[in-house]
Amino acid sequence: MTSTALKKTNTGPIQRLLGVIKRLRDKDHGCPWDIQQTYATIAPFTIEEAYEVLDSIQRNDAQGLKDELGDLLFQVVFLSQIASEDGKFDFDQVAHHITEKMIRRHPHVFSKRQYFSKIEQNKNWEDIKQSEREFNGNSQSSLSGVALALPALMRAQKLQKRASRQGFDWDEINQVFDKLEEEIDELQTALDTKNVDNIKEEIGDLLFTCVNIARHAGIDAEEALREGNDKFISRFSKVEHAAEAKGIKIQELSSKELEKLWKLVKTTEKNN
Repeated sequence: MTSTALKKTNTGPIQRLLGVIKRLRDKDHGCPWDIQQTYATIAPFTIEEAYEVLDSIQRNDAQGLKDELGDLLFQVVFLSQIASEDGKFDFDQVAHHITEKMIRRHPHVFSKRQYFSKIEQNKNWEDIKQSEREFNGNSQSSLSGVALALPALMRAQKLQKRASRQGFDWDEINQVFDKLEEEIDELQTALDTKNVDNIKEEIGDLLFTCVNIARHAGIDAEEALREGNDKFISRFSKVEHAAEAKGIKIQELSSKELEKLWKLVKTTEKNN
């Protein structure tokens, strides 16, 4: 049911959405919850909505994707409204900024610049981004500007790519495996000390090296682990069902019995 105050008009959908959010934030007639929100309180919802967009894509759910993109757009407009109230910028400026950025980063589309290979195009893309960072005062390090809030694996991969463009990289993947063995040895030594800080540090180094292996193999580490999580859930569920079929609770099985069921599930998957 459409509110009389917000009924459809000839106004475009974006302008109508802007009006809805402005009304929600109205200090006299808006929604108490929306009025209380800040950049910090909205940020977790923005991240959540981005992941829900990804979830819809992975499930190939077009209707869900449409809904989730709307929710994500709401977050962008909501944050822009807060910024507008603070006198910092508004939604139009956000849209203008991203439009200009995309034109600037695609000279092969919007100007006469031509590329003869994907490698050349990617290099120019990164060169343009680096120029933008320097223009915005982020020239103190080639690694500046990699968002702290990114998932750790994703951030590690971005940091490694930035360092690689500066020549700080292994020549081939086998060298990274040597590094992996070194990190495993250092973790084992740290475990012997029973020093929690050392153990955590070495586990971090080990994970960082694993991301390096994924990067050299041309694999997105975040996506690989996400799929690994899904595979584990699927196999664990099958182990549970196999135990139930024998009239046994999974908690009652020994580690050897669990390993036997796990291997049976893996074998069955491969044979199918």
